[in-house]
Amino acid sequence: MKKACKIIAAVLTVGILATGALTGCSEEAATVSTDGSTSMEKVIGALGEAYMADYSNVTVTYNPTGSSSGITAVSEGRCDIGLSSRNLKDEEKANGLTETVLALDGIAIIVNNDNPVTDLTLEQIAAIYTGEITNWSEVGGNDATIVLIGRESGSGTRDGFESITGTADACQYREELTSTGDVITSVSQNPDAIGYASLASVGSTVKAISVGGVAPSEDTVKDGTYAVQRPFVLVTRTGEALSDAAQAFFDYITSSDAAQIISDAGAVPVV
Repeated sequence: MKKACKIIAAVLTVGILATGALTGCSEEAATVSTDGSTSMEKVIGALGEAYMADYSNVTVTYNPTGSSSGITAVSEGRCDIGLSSRNLKDEEKANGLTETVLALDGIAIIVNNDNPVTDLTLEQIAAIYTGEITNWSEVGGNDATIVLIGRESGSGTRDGFESITGTADACQYREELTSTGDVITSVSQNPDAIGYASLASVGSTVKAISVGGVAPSEDTVKDGTYAVQRPFVLVTRTGEALSDAAQAFFDYITSSDAAQIISDAGAVPVV
């Protein structure tokens, strides 16, 4: 069951610099629209704030509809830049879309803070989500039925998690939620729940467990030792030029100047 998609526009504006030449934008008001992955909220928000703190008269909007919806939006020309927390599929590329990897993100396996389990293997995680393991006592936890929380069909986080764990179309979810924040909230409120969420979004309300003895962190995502990770992708239309304002923003967020901002937002820059 899908919830009605809640559209939120995060609009960031600041004053104008004396010259717009540094960004390639004119001094006239301009808008750059982004749409897609809810997991990328912190990263795209931080990049937008930093960009708008320096450059002129530009409004950056973010519509957190989910990866598949963002891909559709850019394909249909309803936004400048789509945001996806998975790689594009071959058919999406064949239909005229191009991906640019902005950053890497760990998919944290999260449990309630009161859960004594601190580590699971990838095989155990797969067995839990496919219903082979149904009680926490089977993996060193309490004698309680495991409650499986995940994302809705079409979510980039779900696609990444199921691809990595080999559980596509086999997960026995109790709840399928439409945002990263909803998954975190649900797990935080249920002592027997397990879920998955963007590492960049995980705070103190839940516990991110280690996978095969490796804790999720920027370092372990970057060196590849943390197994459950995926890309944050910018999606554009192949062969079609962006507006001056959108191109300037795109160039900035994919440059080395943005690396520290991406890192501070909890993701791993690729430049």
